[in-house]
Amino acid sequence: MRATTSHGEPRPLPDPTLTHFPSARFAIGRRPRFITTLGSPTGTAVTTKGEQVNQVSGEFGHVPVMAERMLELLAPAIDGAARPVFVDATLGAGGHSEAFARRFPDLRIVAIDRDTTALLQARSRLAPFADRITFAHARYDEIGDVLDDAGVDRYHAALFDLGVSSMQLDRSDRGFAYAVDAALDMRMNPDDPLTAAEVLNTYPHGELARILSQYGEERFAGRIASAIVREREIAPFDTSGRLVELLYAAIPAATRRTGGHPAKRTFQALRIEVNAELASLRAALPVALDRLAVDGRVTVMSYQSLEDRITKRTFVDRTTSTSPPGLPVELPGTEAEFRLVTRGAEQATEAEIETNPRAASVRVRAVQRILSKEKR
Repeated sequence: MRATTSHGEPRPLPDPTLTHFPSARFAIGRRPRFITTLGSPTGTAVTTKGEQVNQVSGEFGHVPVMAERMLELLAPAIDGAARPVFVDATLGAGGHSEAFARRFPDLRIVAIDRDTTALLQARSRLAPFADRITFAHARYDEIGDVLDDAGVDRYHAALFDLGVSSMQLDRSDRGFAYAVDAALDMRMNPDDPLTAAEVLNTYPHGELARILSQYGEERFAGRIASAIVREREIAPFDTSGRLVELLYAAIPAATRRTGGHPAKRTFQALRIEVNAELASLRAALPVALDRLAVDGRVTVMSYQSLEDRITKRTFVDRTTSTSPPGLPVELPGTEAEFRLVTRGAEQATEAEIETNPRAASVRVRAVQRILSKEKR
């Protein structure tokens, strides 16, 4: 049963829940894209409730995770370039781009996001840097096309912040949070066709179980899938409250007491499926590395293990020589083109987490290009 206020707006469910789902952004599939230079000089934006807020000072509520550390990791690539280009592959509210624009006055920024609401608000926040920023309405796995359209052959620094943006989390109608009863949407781009409700109401049992197990790492995937199939025969799923109630019933009480909120893994799995998040990341990283200039750097901020594994494997592959093991010297043309900048995955400091709790689960990896393909 959907919980609403007297005005018909979603209200919190009675059980305390977590509202942060630290992943997901983009789905796969070609869509119209625009690239435009930021125009409005106001520095303000209209929130979903209609009030005006100062985006530049961060009063909207978005605090970019580990902003200073991102500047430190990417500064050597930017400082060493004659005409540096920074790609913010996950623009969101624009906090990271603002930090880079302020720190590097000669930096050109190419900012990518598939969420038109995020683009609109970031345009206002970044208005003081209008002459240096190009926006692209696209998924980050379209980074190659975006660079082509922007007239950029090689860029020098890129940041992938894979977490859900503050704006998406804070708007209950987007369906990412299980703390309120809202429509089962979960689309990063509202124009995309697939919703979480469609997944729940149409996928066969085996496919549901696979998604919950693979994308949510859910121990009780089969049991939950069976319960979903039974319930949808009574009535289709349309809001999150009914799904949360089902998950409370399907997951054993002992696990509920020790394993976190019972909806966390299922919601993560649905979101990944709806937005094809992992496939998008697998497609994006190789292209981003191929278009990177020598001495350039790419940094990835992951918020769950599935994303971090993809990033780690991609970086390890690109930083490993292809010479057969045991040879005294590397064979010509087999040298690694990249080197690791970070040792393993860096985490946020306790001070950072205290200031910004959404940094608690972040894992950061960075690589630097040390050799061009032409010189191998």
